[in-house]
Amino acid sequence: MAIENGRGDVAGQYSTFYVGELFFGVDVLRVQEVLRVQPMTRVPQAPKVVEGLINLRGQIVTAVDLRGRLGLGPRMSEEPPMNLVVRTDDGAVSLLVDEIGDVLDVDGSMYERPPANLDPAARQLILGVYKLKDRLMMVLDTERAVDLNQAHARSAV
Repeated sequence: MAIENGRGDVAGQYSTFYVGELFFGVDVLRVQEVLRVQPMTRVPQAPKVVEGLINLRGQIVTAVDLRGRLGLGPRMSEEPPMNLVVRTDDGAVSLLVDEIGDVLDVDGSMYERPPANLDPAARQLILGVYKLKDRLMMVLDTERAVDLNQAHARSAV
């Protein structure tokens, strides 16, 4: 759970994952579950970032390709993506990511605004970053990441 400490810093626990070489975190309370590859049903005329729909114990969940959402190229690995199912204001959505990491406790003093040199496609989806000892963890804005209207507008350009 992310907690603001009064200085604008956000401390808390984050579920981490990789998309390409990029390291991300999502507030652990937003994560519903993590799943291996699931059978998907394609959706005709959906934005390119929508890989399909998965059936999650009777609940139909949209699967969004985070690589596409970030403007990265196709997955090069033979490994299928992992499903990081997150809770959003509109219900559960699966984010397709390359690799799942650990749950990290982070100190709010390490929190900073997104760097100015961050790719614009990624910058609009990032709330901020944590400077960890050995890497930078970007905090994903799950609401923006799953905003299909915004994703469709980008893919139509």
